[in-house]
Amino acid sequence: MTARVLSITAIALWLVTIAVAALFFLRGQTQLAPDGRTTVLLGSDERNLVLTEMRGMLETVQIVVDGVKEGNLKQVAQAAHASGMAAAADVNPALMAKLPLEFKQLGLSVHKRFDEIATAADSGASREQLLATLSTQLSACVACHASYRFDAVTSAAKQVKTK
Repeated sequence: MTARVLSITAIALWLVTIAVAALFFLRGQTQLAPDGRTTVLLGSDERNLVLTEMRGMLETVQIVVDGVKEGNLKQVAQAAHASGMAAAADVNPALMAKLPLEFKQLGLSVHKRFDEIATAADSGASREQLLATLSTQLSACVACHASYRFDAVTSAAKQVKTK
């Protein structure tokens, strides 16, 4: 083979690799669940991490609601900020690659909205304004839970443990 043929072959293989990686990043590791939702297939530790983060966001919602009820805007801002974009900063890239694009977009919008709630609380927003933003936030949570489920796949046994 000539150097030209090898170069063209290498470039073609590189482009195929990039295309497959992009498709993997967009689609994630998913399959259709029996209940019609999209199952995201993760390692056990990854699944636990995602579910722990979701429980943390639910706890944030509870703290925000309590803060709004009590008129404690500092509590609202602190809780919301803790689940904002800063909480999404250290996510493992290998985990992110397994999540479908729509889930990633929805998750980032939820983190951004927590930051909006924190900013609104810091600015002295009214209870009605805070509850309206929180209502929109909860709509995203409901949409996510209606669309996705997370199953842990053990590599040794190739078994799926469901949520």
